[in-house]
Amino acid sequence: MTSSHFCSAERQYRTPLEYGGQRTPTAQWTVTGAGCVILSREGPGPYITHVTTGKIVDKGIQDANNMGAAMAPAAYDTIQAHFRDTGRRPSDYDLIVTGDLGSLGKEILLDLFHRDGIEFKNLEDCGVLIYDAQTQDVHCGGSGCGCSAAVLTGFLLNGMKQGRWRRLLFCGTGALLSPTSTLQGESIPSICHAVAISTEQ
Repeated sequence: MTSSHFCSAERQYRTPLEYGGQRTPTAQWTVTGAGCVILSREGPGPYITHVTTGKIVDKGIQDANNMGAAMAPAAYDTIQAHFRDTGRRPSDYDLIVTGDLGSLGKEILLDLFHRDGIEFKNLEDCGVLIYDAQTQDVHCGGSGCGCSAAVLTGFLLNGMKQGRWRRLLFCGTGALLSPTSTLQGESIPSICHAVAISTEQ
């Protein structure tokens, strides 16, 4: 179970809403949302078949208004490790979904894999999926742990139950920062964990 709240995140990590600060084009909007998953040894599924634990990746990004750039290298590292450890390829999944990279972070991730000669046709991001970029001015999309939780529990798992997808690789992303570290100009270490979910055992 996890959640996030827009106003709380703005107050704690950025500036109070009343301040009216201008957002940068790379900024994302913290999702007010929550999600909960209960794991069981028995049941009709979907089933967790593989877990790839990520490691902390720090590429020196210091801009707290560009979290996608900070977290994309961690997602790249974990997804690479998942394919290497399991022997699977992107085409083995109906959908590969990252947590909250947003539109810019997603493009950075695609560029990193493009350098390796790997092209994704099935990569999505919860931060991109949760908002409608055409009608909502959310800059690079959604962010926060509630973003991933709400999309996974409210959209992706239901889609699997309805037969839209059979195999899903869900890659939760996160950053390790505080208001103090940001103001001191420290870099933003990030991490990503991947969970393979299938409708078949």
